Amino acid sequence: MKIQVWSDIMCPFCYIAKKNFEQALADSSFKDQVEVDWKSFQLDPTLKESSGTLSISEYMMNRKGFSKAHLDQFLNQLKEMGKNSGVTFNYDQVIVADTFPAHKLLHLAKEHGKADDMEEALFEAHFVNGKNIADVKFLASLAEELGLDQSKARKVLAEDEYNYEVKQDIMEAQNLGITGVPYYLLDGKYAVSGAQPVELFAKALAQTYQESIVDLSEESGDNMCGIDGCSI
Repeated sequence: MKIQVWSDIMCPFCYIAKKNFEQALADSSFKDQVEVDWKSFQLDPTLKESSGTLSISEYMMNRKGFSKAHLDQFLNQLKEMGKNSGVTFNYDQVIVADTFPAHKLLHLAKEHGKADDMEEALFEAHFVNGKNIADVKFLASLAEELGLDQSKARKVLAEDEYNYEVKQDIMEAQNLGITGVPYYLLDGKYAVSGAQPVELFAKALAQTYQESIVDLSEESGDNMCGIDGCSI
């Protein structure tokens, strides 16, 4: 069974969904028969920021139109959701940056069977450790930590290699009508969108595995990020 997952590193709901999905999969009796394919998606393709100085508060208020009160409420809700899924959001440290380089690194990792590890490492770097995920030096060191060749990573980040693959993932999402992430496509048949709870992922996985149709329309679509921002 193949699961395709569209996500963006700057999407907090994608990190929560990853944890919930992985818990549901780990609890299943068929976990060894599931292939997970991580796909790229950019919530803000116009963001070319790489300085390492743009805070989440500045970005959300100036670019997405959040008021200070609304932002504080939103971030507090996210922190609580994160705790329930084993995620620690350190929003006072989060640096907003262009995610395209990180997606290129993800595709490099995918070639070496390390996409899951890279996705987790990028989320943790961004949301937990306050790293600049557009910084070439940091990304190259992250690749080396995961056992990838650092010189190869630097070459990929400096040149056009994997640009096509990232853009193809994004185009595929557009062709499927995907406007927000996280978005899980199960065996090309059934979709789960948003940071759904472990129980919902478990239900979807089990019924997909059994080749049964499950109606998830009423339970999907919340707790996700789109091009206009994130909502709970």
